[in-house]
Amino acid sequence: MKGLTKDRLWAIAVLLPSIILVGVFVYGFIGRTIYVSTTDWGNDPAQALAEHPIIQGVGLANYKELFTGFLQGRFRQELVSTIFFTVFFILGCLGMGLGLALILDRNPKGEGLWRTIFLFPMSLSFIVTGTIWRWMLQPQGGVNMAPTLLGAKPSTFGWLSSTDAIWKFDWNKLPLITAGLVGLVLAWMALSAFQRSDRTRAAVAAVCAALLLGWALLVGPNIKMLPAPELHGFNLALIGIIIAAVWQMSGYTMALYLAGLRGIPEELREAAHVDGANEWQMYRSVVFPLLAPITLSAMIILGHISLKIFDLVYAMAGPDNTFTSVPALNMYLTSFRQNQFAMGAAIGTILLILVAFVIVPYLSSQFRSEEGHA
Repeated sequence: MKGLTKDRLWAIAVLLPSIILVGVFVYGFIGRTIYVSTTDWGNDPAQALAEHPIIQGVGLANYKELFTGFLQGRFRQELVSTIFFTVFFILGCLGMGLGLALILDRNPKGEGLWRTIFLFPMSLSFIVTGTIWRWMLQPQGGVNMAPTLLGAKPSTFGWLSSTDAIWKFDWNKLPLITAGLVGLVLAWMALSAFQRSDRTRAAVAAVCAALLLGWALLVGPNIKMLPAPELHGFNLALIGIIIAAVWQMSGYTMALYLAGLRGIPEELREAAHVDGANEWQMYRSVVFPLLAPITLSAMIILGHISLKIFDLVYAMAGPDNTFTSVPALNMYLTSFRQNQFAMGAAIGTILLILVAFVIVPYLSSQFRSEEGHA
């Protein structure tokens, strides 16, 4: 008993400094940021950098300004751009990584060399990647000059400077779109729970889905967040940044998928072939379902990276290109160039919430599965 107590005291003594540091420099600063976001710090330029600034609480006024203010259209476009960037970034990394892993899983000649080549971009920082791709995507050179190798005219596409946008929608319809998407997700969860015979969870999810979809149909169209329509969409200037990000991180997903493929027992594949499955059926019914946990883990990590992307965009397009800007870049400019610390803290808090929506459910499911195994 004394030995156990001594071990426990040693464990506490070893962990206590880390716990204190994490509590102060992570959660303490998160709490401070949330507090600052509810103040007016920076609204008065004379008080922004004062030694003892006079700060007053304004509640959620900064958040209301970001989502409905006339001057914050850039932030709203950045949120939309981040969603598009996240979707295409994740899909590109998963598709490219899975394709490369399937090729290497067949043990081609020089597999070690190819694996090193595919993994090499991941060893670079986003600053280096951004600098390289900025050179390659110059309007008057790089990729745009590739057609001249075949005798064609050079391309004129503005990879980082295009002002065109597609898939536009009115920001006033955001509540309607959000409620509709969440309602559809809840309906899918209800169907999945019903198929697992979890009637209670299925009923709760179905009721919530019905309420949300009903609200979206009856109330959502009447909500106006802005006095006039404000269109936002996918800026084509983001394509170059998406390509650069996928180039860097697809090697990471390749490594995950390759480890998963190598961990599948060969007996399962042989059993599928014995049952008459062709190559595609074997992958569809045996291999890909077994890779589902790896896909989920990769999506969580890639989503976390994409939501707070900053350095790659800064290196490729600079801080003042509104057509490629993202919320993290806006937070930097608002806080440290305009000295509007409260508004910058509000943007940072919104980013924290977006990341939490991705990370917390995943961590919760992981903890529940570990408790179940225990």
